[in-house]
Amino acid sequence: MNPTRHESRKIRAAAGVIADASGRLLLVRKRGTSAFMQPGGKIEPCEAPLDTLMRELREELGLAIDPATTSRLGLFSAKAANEPDSTVEAELFALSIDSQPIAAAEIEEIIWLEPGSTNSVELAPLTRDVVLRLSGM
Repeated sequence: MNPTRHESRKIRAAAGVIADASGRLLLVRKRGTSAFMQPGGKIEPCEAPLDTLMRELREELGLAIDPATTSRLGLFSAKAANEPDSTVEAELFALSIDSQPIAAAEIEEIIWLEPGSTNSVELAPLTRDVVLRLSGM
């Protein structure tokens, strides 16, 4: 008898790696969840990843970003933080912001994670395993 193999559901997403001048990393926590992660969201059908990121930053944080100021970091995968038996495949983009983000839509909390304080909050797997390494934290 062979054990049933569960295939992980893939979630396509785009997310922003946003650091300030002192090296702090902007993270968000969605309503009803416990893990902090990069701002961003699921890519809609026929939507380009950068368009997804621009839409999500506007809807969730009230930020208007010039796409020309972003830099694609690549496509990365990790266990999804909020959806069991799922894997997130995220297009990550580095960018900076000039205005203060404001929590809106499903965002319950915004933090700026200090370098060296990565054990102080619960982090989504993609943030913990990929983004911190990319950010040099």
